[in-house]
Amino acid sequence: MYSYDELYRIFSSHLKRQSFSNDPKELYEPIVYSISQCGKRLRPIFTLMACDLFHGDIEKALPQALAIELLHNFTLIHDDLMDQSPIRHGKETVFKKWNPKLAILAGDALFVLAYNYTVEAEVYQLPEVLKIFNKTALQACEGQQMDLNFEQRKNVSLDNYLEMIRLKTAVLFGASLKIGALIAGASEKNMQLIYDFGINVGMGFQLKDDLLDLYGSEEVFGKRTGQDILENKKTYLFLNALATADPKTKGILLDYFHEKKLSEEEKIQSFRKIFDELDIEKMTNDAICIYLDKGMEKLDAIELPEERKQPLRNLAQTMMDRKK
Repeated sequence: MYSYDELYRIFSSHLKRQSFSNDPKELYEPIVYSISQCGKRLRPIFTLMACDLFHGDIEKALPQALAIELLHNFTLIHDDLMDQSPIRHGKETVFKKWNPKLAILAGDALFVLAYNYTVEAEVYQLPEVLKIFNKTALQACEGQQMDLNFEQRKNVSLDNYLEMIRLKTAVLFGASLKIGALIAGASEKNMQLIYDFGINVGMGFQLKDDLLDLYGSEEVFGKRTGQDILENKKTYLFLNALATADPKTKGILLDYFHEKKLSEEEKIQSFRKIFDELDIEKMTNDAICIYLDKGMEKLDAIELPEERKQPLRNLAQTMMDRKK
């Protein structure tokens, strides 16, 4: 069994061996810039871990892991542009460093590059790999559109929000694992279990992201603290506050949401004060734990020795405990 650190080194080495520099350089420089930003590579590592879990050859899963990482970067470039997010991983986002037109084009090129690696699967597995990849890519677009719709909608429920993050974030974690399991020849039952594990972990991961946006350290998190509030994002924290506040507090919260005279710092602190009074941080952490427990139940149901599942269990726990 491989550890996360071992798989991270293997994947990073494989990534470095790929050539993404080409002409016109104006197109490929943003691509290299995007994929070279050293994140945790969680999604491709999940692909390799799932392959390893079911006794597969991780070398055969490397093209799929790379496809997953490129697909993820495609969504980030476009999401940052649509959300007008200036910073990611402590660096300027692609549209900010270059321009919006180039961000669109670079994202499109990344999607094609991802597809090129996807089709390197074994011929007999390729139809199912493509089915998972295509469904996931389309779901990510659906989730992003839901997120954009929420900006104009007055009434967004917690259930609406959870469905949006399932599509926008969680399904890619599930697909990463399912493709790795498929490459290893896992059964349909086990592929579904590992997919459901990824969905629940992905849900918890996004809720943690929402939490860190306000309660994390900007230096550690790599993004501006309170950015979701400044962008009037209807996050889990905000929607939970609306759902639990008394009528007076709810009215104040909505007034702050639409207030344009407050300074950025005043707006962030006003929201945080209400969230603290409503104990939103604890409520969000409780929800994260529930998703993690559900994910672990799916992992437990896979009939393999516990030691084979331990790397996935450890990584999932680390994702929920993270500070960035």
